[in-house]
Amino acid sequence: MAFHVAAEVHDRHLHFVSPDHTISNDTYEEHFAGQSNGKYKSVFVPVLEHMFRDDALRFLRRGAERFAFAGGSEANEAKLRKATHNPAKRYGGMIFTSQRAVDAFSSVVGRLEPSKLEALFDKDMPLYVVGRATARGVRALGLPCPVIGEETGNGEALAQFILEHRRTLSSDVTRLDGRTLPLLFLVGEQRRDIIPSTLQSEDLHAAERTPVSELVVYETGEASMFEEEFSKLLLEAKRKGVKTQWVVVFSPQGCEAMLNALGWLEETSGKYGRARREIISGPMKSYVATIGPTTRDFLMQEFGFEPDVCAATPSPEGVSQGIMDFTAT
Repeated sequence: MAFHVAAEVHDRHLHFVSPDHTISNDTYEEHFAGQSNGKYKSVFVPVLEHMFRDDALRFLRRGAERFAFAGGSEANEAKLRKATHNPAKRYGGMIFTSQRAVDAFSSVVGRLEPSKLEALFDKDMPLYVVGRATARGVRALGLPCPVIGEETGNGEALAQFILEHRRTLSSDVTRLDGRTLPLLFLVGEQRRDIIPSTLQSEDLHAAERTPVSELVVYETGEASMFEEEFSKLLLEAKRKGVKTQWVVVFSPQGCEAMLNALGWLEETSGKYGRARREIISGPMKSYVATIGPTTRDFLMQEFGFEPDVCAATPSPEGVSQGIMDFTAT
């Protein structure tokens, strides 16, 4: 997550700039709309853009077509191996923790013959997901597999859920030829290792350890048009005569572009200039809030800029309370 931009109808704007349109954006929009009796209108500007890795997508499609996700009994596996000259089933399940990973896999499934999906995907192979939005995306793929784990809210909780759930599964799902089948985890280039490390922890009994194969299916970078789009929003606010605006920052990505669009960076040093901020702002006062200390510290270390507010908790309530406390002083 990076930024979110939301705008108020009258003389104040609250900007949220977001990497994409996700359920978290809706949560902030609903919260601030409720706080202001409908005065806030949310506008989301992508900070990040995601690019699928063609080599990973080809790997997935080839694997699916060669029954890497199919099988069941060892007898059936033997038939598949003989028919396709392939070791057949390679995975005992899949893990999805982001919508981008779901989108990447969707592009693969969309190239498979719909009538063959039940043969290509084991009906007992679990597809583990974090959150309801990810679950909806995976179910929309139309695979015969069970989609579970949506009640978990983060990777750590999902990892614990997987450990518990795997104890209930038949060995036909989790093992083949005397070995434990790995879970295929579709990830971006930047990710935490909490799920693989938890499932493969040395603290677990050897029989409970679950191998995890990570496959990087997408890469993330700052959207090329972000600074331009954000600058347009700022100009529009000025034309409307907005007196006060807030920019809520969710991660280090795009921070430089944000400060540059606001006109607060000195041209020679690339650092924040307080005097420049006051001159540039004119009659419209602009303030910055961060979702937490990580982004606040990044802004201070990289640009010498201390945000006006750092939310006590990374939530809509934390952000709004921080802004309310600031404006009350």
